[in-house]
Amino acid sequence: MIDTDTLNAILEDNGVKLYDTELVEENKQKIYRVYITSNSTITLDKCAEISHIISPIIDTNPPTKDPYFLEVSSPGIERGLKKPLHFMNSIDENIKLKTKDGKKIIAKLIDADSEKITIKYNGKKESLRYSDINRARTYFEW
Repeated sequence: MIDTDTLNAILEDNGVKLYDTELVEENKQKIYRVYITSNSTITLDKCAEISHIISPIIDTNPPTKDPYFLEVSSPGIERGLKKPLHFMNSIDENIKLKTKDGKKIIAKLIDADSEKITIKYNGKKESLRYSDINRARTYFEW
């Protein structure tokens, strides 16, 4: 499997940044997803361009021994927050999270560092360690 530093360097040379990767199985098919971001809009054409660039490189270092499909896309307006950097880059955005004890919260992310986040909801501030968060994503109120 290609290491993320190498993948990120290739992506940055082509005007985008690596947001995340995941290997999932849908309809009995493996899909290797590469999520990219940029200071400008990620278009379908940009995703196709990046896919053509990284496909031969990933094929020489496949993410799985099984057959798979490569999918390149934007993480979307409601993107998953998995790494501290994801949270740090989402300060001042609304987020939706579920804690390890099952509590569901919609809040504004007001701070994040390498160990914890600080959110504001219902007029109060609360800090949560990453280890207390089960799942989180940005939240867009439609």
